[in-house]
Amino acid sequence: MRVLRDHGLSAGSLQDVFRATVIAKLTYGAPAWSGLCSANDHARLDAFLRRTKRYSYCSEDIATISDLFSVADESLFKRVIHNDLHVLQPLLPAKTSFSYNLRPRHHNRQLPRKSAYVNDSCFITRTLQSNSILTVYCYRLLLRLLSVLAS
Repeated sequence: MRVLRDHGLSAGSLQDVFRATVIAKLTYGAPAWSGLCSANDHARLDAFLRRTKRYSYCSEDIATISDLFSVADESLFKRVIHNDLHVLQPLLPAKTSFSYNLRPRHHNRQLPRKSAYVNDSCFITRTLQSNSILTVYCYRLLLRLLSVLAS
């Protein structure tokens, strides 16, 4: 990146190159290996991103490494859920059917038991029990309750 900057590449183009190479490499396999990262690894990756922002290699709108990992996880999970021929489809838990309809769900799968660190590092378990998905549904439920109370 320094060589490109020294040869006169503009800051915007330099940030585009950084996003296309470095950020793409970090997020490409993130669903597979991000669950195995320790807090120290996350801190080191965040420090790397802060350093690249300071040198203007990276734009300021790039999120933290945890946010990048969660976006990559959710993106892969959506592709697996909606494609019956996906190679990861057999690894999903069995489908459930509910006799009640309290709120829309992100998936129709049974939640596996969360018991150990191994489960936290597994992509499928981590994504099925993701707090960000639950936050979206809690927000939707709150909006629905407010609309019922308003009417």
